Amino acid sequence: MLRVSRRLPIVHGITERDAGPYRMEHLDLEFANGERRVFQRLQASGHGAVAVVPMLDDDTVLLVREYAAGVHRYELGLVKGRIDPGETAEQAADRELKEEAGYGARRVEVVRNLSLAPTYMSHQTTLVLARNLYPERLPGDEPEELEVVPWKLDDLHTLAMREDVSDGRSIAALFIVRELLRADAAR
Repeated sequence: MLRVSRRLPIVHGITERDAGPYRMEHLDLEFANGERRVFQRLQASGHGAVAVVPMLDDDTVLLVREYAAGVHRYELGLVKGRIDPGETAEQAADRELKEEAGYGARRVEVVRNLSLAPTYMSHQTTLVLARNLYPERLPGDEPEELEVVPWKLDDLHTLAMREDVSDGRSIAALFIVRELLRADAAR
């Protein structure tokens, strides 16, 4: 286990303002060496988000292609979405999987949390592995039906280099799950 040898900075004050779905905070910090700085961070609102790795079989993950407004193109990546009030990450993952890919999962398990940009954002995405899939579609909030693309885990190196795959959460999650599944198979 990695140990942190430095003590956290002292927070002398926090000022905040709304910034759309986030809250912008300015933290007045003092570091152990006496240096004082103001850091900014975006605090997420809501109950968090999930990124789902749906395994069609032991070797094949289901990806979805959807419009990504941030880069104004269609992106290939994982099923993702918000955790609604009252939902667990597992429940949100199963619901989002049904809405976006047309599958439910008999087995869902939280793998870990991923940070998008931990130096200035509090937002965390819960990575969920979904297995034992079965066809089931729920209506979702997407403006169009998403294309579902099966992809072999052994070919992640090709996927990671595609121009239409740039979501860091999806790339990291796929490599994490691939290694997790390999370790489980080796036992």
